[in-house]
Amino acid sequence: MSTPPSASTGLFRYSFGVTLATLGLVCIGGLVTSKGVGMAVPDWPTSFGYNMFALPISTWRTGGIFDEHTHRIWASTVGLLVVFLTRWVGGAASRRILAWIGSTELAVGAGLLAFAGSNWKNEAQFLMGISAVVLLAALTPWGRNQASSTAVRMAWMAFWTVQVQGSLGGLRVVLDQWTVAGTTGGILFGVAHGCLGQLFFALLVCLTFRLAPVWESIRQSDSDSYPRFLSRMACLLVLGQLLLGLLMRHQHAGLAIPDLPLAHGQVWPATDAASLERYSARRDGFEPITPFQIHIHMFHRLNAILTLAAVVAVFVKTRSLPQEAAARKMASVWFGLVCTQFTLGILTVLYDKPADIATAHVAVGSLSLSAGILTAWLCGRNSAVKSAEPLGKTSIPQMTTPAAVG
Repeated sequence: MSTPPSASTGLFRYSFGVTLATLGLVCIGGLVTSKGVGMAVPDWPTSFGYNMFALPISTWRTGGIFDEHTHRIWASTVGLLVVFLTRWVGGAASRRILAWIGSTELAVGAGLLAFAGSNWKNEAQFLMGISAVVLLAALTPWGRNQASSTAVRMAWMAFWTVQVQGSLGGLRVVLDQWTVAGTTGGILFGVAHGCLGQLFFALLVCLTFRLAPVWESIRQSDSDSYPRFLSRMACLLVLGQLLLGLLMRHQHAGLAIPDLPLAHGQVWPATDAASLERYSARRDGFEPITPFQIHIHMFHRLNAILTLAAVVAVFVKTRSLPQEAAARKMASVWFGLVCTQFTLGILTVLYDKPADIATAHVAVGSLSLSAGILTAWLCGRNSAVKSAEPLGKTSIPQMTTPAAVG
């Protein structure tokens, strides 16, 4: 007999590696947006007409091509890793499903390429490229055992999310000149791509946490529903903060207000024509500042304060849990990350949005969301354990790790 997949060290390490690779992808994506080089490579899924993996190295050295093309290659690698992660987590049962999905994607891609004309050529090539990876994963003979049902569901969510994420990234390039209500497709799909990327990373963090051999031995703690509700509300604030940050980066609104704690010397900056002209005078190389950029920047500041207050409240509330409680430890990590994120946000404004600090701000934001979701998950798990206890039982339940058998 073999070790249960939920306690498989190899699977956990592989998932951890995929998660780290995804964090790197988030950082590169943030760097591309901060530098404004998202359109340095104007076609997709090809790169200047080449297969993206065959683009001459000499071409990478021009302008922002290195950042954007590295982002594409890294994203494709993460996609491949996630497909094989799904295969491993899903066990032998996933092979037939992956074979069916890969064959379907191949047929749809070939059909689009043959009958839908040039307008669908990009999507057809993308689908056919993915199908090759999925079919290869279906052929792999290793990894017979299936992980827990929770981990399997998470892995399939990651499988579909990474494909949607890839499509959004491509549409951000292909439909850059498309406009809706005065907003370009590049901005719309860029924001959607960035937001889904944050959620995708958080999903992988949770999956890796669930696959950790230590999961089954996490000591449960007595907890009421208040930390669970509060931690969920704080998670929503963090997610809202990340969305506002994405809007700011794609609108270059991070440079719209250069001072703290006031904004252009005011509590809330004026947005009349004369004031906007004065604000824009200091921002060489960018389009004139708009009222939307001012307001989105200010809402980002306000929500940062609300988010910090909510996470502090979660941190304080979980202090009542036992010292060894997993929810208490994770809340402490979350608190530290949000404080770091708050500090990086201040430095981003004061130092006029340098790319390195802005990218660190993005990366820590992703980690903050992941830590928040884990905290809410652990608080909910504690509450479920409490509600399942017989009346009068006061001892803290201790779950034991399933014995590994050789």
